[in-house]
Amino acid sequence: MSHEPPRQEGSLSTLEQDAWLWLGRLQGQPGDKVQMAFEQWLAAAPEHVDTFVRMQSLWHLSRPTAQRLAQEEAVALQRYLHPPASKRPYWSAALAMAACLLIVVWGGGWQPLRWADDLGADVVSAPGQVRSVTLDDGSTVVLDGDSAIAVDYGAGERHVELRRGAAYFSVVPGEIPFTVAVAGGEARVLGTRFEVRRINQGARVSVLQGRVAVRGGPLEAPRVLAADQQLSFADGASANLRSVDAEALTAWRDGRLSFYRAPLGEVLDELRRHYPGRILLLNDELRERRVSGSFASHDPLAILDVLQSVVGFEQHRVLGRLVILR
Repeated sequence: MSHEPPRQEGSLSTLEQDAWLWLGRLQGQPGDKVQMAFEQWLAAAPEHVDTFVRMQSLWHLSRPTAQRLAQEEAVALQRYLHPPASKRPYWSAALAMAACLLIVVWGGGWQPLRWADDLGADVVSAPGQVRSVTLDDGSTVVLDGDSAIAVDYGAGERHVELRRGAAYFSVVPGEIPFTVAVAGGEARVLGTRFEVRRINQGARVSVLQGRVAVRGGPLEAPRVLAADQQLSFADGASANLRSVDAEALTAWRDGRLSFYRAPLGEVLDELRRHYPGRILLLNDELRERRVSGSFASHDPLAILDVLQSVVGFEQHRVLGRLVILR
């Protein structure tokens, strides 16, 4: 059974998210097993049919809408960076527009086809939503905002893939290993509590209780982490072990975001998981500035105001959803 926080206005309900995931699984040529599972889900309750039909319509409409929103944000960014008073050749303006569109799409976490990233996912959370699910063996997974996992409990296997975001795992002890795959590496346990988080092109594992064997890639020997230890990896290689306050790092489960000497770029990545719009940082030097603090996660814009007073960046908000920092 899942425990859900109060639904935010404009966000998808759990049932709507489930229907969205089924739409993704049914693309292409789904196998008999997937088709049978879908039919069972559809027949489980009348509202499943109604919700699936509504989400199917939304699925077909989402692509042009997402492209239009990205274009609007690119235009707003161009006007902010290059006010209309400046006279430039047409080709120069076109290049600037293209550059702004790339910044919006890649720099601000914009995912116009984000549903494609969730194909094959079993559980997803929306930005700002902390979602808890209980797996078949009784283990619990808590997803941070804007996260997705795929679950595979086969014969002799308890396997979860973190496809996006971050997740906290409380694993029921058992003889069958529990494995979390992420960014080409994996964390393997028998029963413990730990967090796995995607960081850029790699990942980070933090242990709250017990022991976790982590390896950054198939050619790397596992390294065993104990409580309050953390290991990051990318491109098949791991960094050095770090001592951390793992409970503080996972305070997002209780609506708090805690940072200690964290790079501003990393802090903004976390804020993006809790903000339904886009946050752009246009100053690379600021990205490495270290900040510390503990904040309520429900108001990312208030957190940005505090960070602005400490770090000293400029902040500009446009369209009611795009925040530009420089």
